[in-house]
Amino acid sequence: MSSPPRQLSFRWPHSPSFAREDFLAASSNRDALSAIELWPNWAGRMLTIVGPEGAGKSHLGAIWAGVAGAITLHGEALNEESVEACARADAVLFEDADRAAEAEAVFFHVLNMALQNQVWMLLTCRTAPDAWGLKTPDLLSRLRLAPIVRLAAPDSELTEAVLFKLFSDRQLQVEPHVISYIGLRIERSLGVAREIVAALDSEALTQGRRVTRAMASDALRDIASKSASP
Repeated sequence: MSSPPRQLSFRWPHSPSFAREDFLAASSNRDALSAIELWPNWAGRMLTIVGPEGAGKSHLGAIWAGVAGAITLHGEALNEESVEACARADAVLFEDADRAAEAEAVFFHVLNMALQNQVWMLLTCRTAPDAWGLKTPDLLSRLRLAPIVRLAAPDSELTEAVLFKLFSDRQLQVEPHVISYIGLRIERSLGVAREIVAALDSEALTQGRRVTRAMASDALRDIASKSASP
């Protein structure tokens, strides 16, 4: 039997919704969500959210930034302009703060500027500051001033809910039994969930049909083989 004809696929732009109503609360993220929603009644001016890749840090950060009117800085893109932007801001969302460790001098200036001007600051990172290998003791001591809330890896219920949301963000209708099939077999990581949804979106466009369990099985196998490759 010949396989169905493959079609040209057009990758229309799409972006995930970071609205508060689209955040999926669960036991793995409830403490962090509660901490965000306590603002501006925090114990201090800074808060740090620590969690694995794809656990929801950016979504929580976006929720807070919208309420606080915060500008956003990114750790891997930190430069002198970041210091000037921080000087003019009332609130700063500092995404991937652990990736700013390679620019310690600038990072130190940004943090000092925030503390001096009493700027609200939310930092997101994959590990706590003590694990970043910082060489500037004063920088580490300032980072330690911020309370830490942690995000855990999602459980199976949250994983399925996130898969449903990710498919919906791409306007894909996927049968519940297919979502359950994927949710039981992927790594408990929202980053992996995003990866498989993107792969299935592309394959569904190419084949010109809905996402099927067989399609999901192939995608899971491809992702597993990539992870196993050295």
